Amino acid sequence: MQRPTGHAHGMSAPRLLPWPSPDGNPCYLVTDDNGSYLSRLADDLEAVQLATGTDVLGHARKVLDDPASPHAEVRFAGLRLAECLTDALRVAESRGMRVPVTDI
Repeated sequence: MQRPTGHAHGMSAPRLLPWPSPDGNPCYLVTDDNGSYLSRLADDLEAVQLATGTDVLGHARKVLDDPASPHAEVRFAGLRLAECLTDALRVAESRGMRVPVTDI
C-alpha cells in the first residue's frame, strides 16, 4: 500500500482510519487537529480493537491448547484471530504513518 503524502499549508499526512470503507478500501482522515471528534473516535476504536485482540488471543489459546477441541471451535478461533490480526496491522500501519520522519 502506498503511503499518502502530506499536503501544503502545514497539514499533516492523511491518517489511516481503523475501519474500511463499505467496499473494503482504506479510509483516511485529513486534518491538522489531532484532537478532533473523528480523531478521538479513531483513537478509541483502535484501543477497542487492540483490547479485543488480547481477549480473543486468550480464548483462542485455550481452544488451541486443547487437543480435544472440536473442529468448529478451532476454525472459529482461527477466523477471529485473523480478524483481530487484520485490525492490529491496520492500527500499526496507521500509527507508523504518523511517526515523524527524521533525516539521519
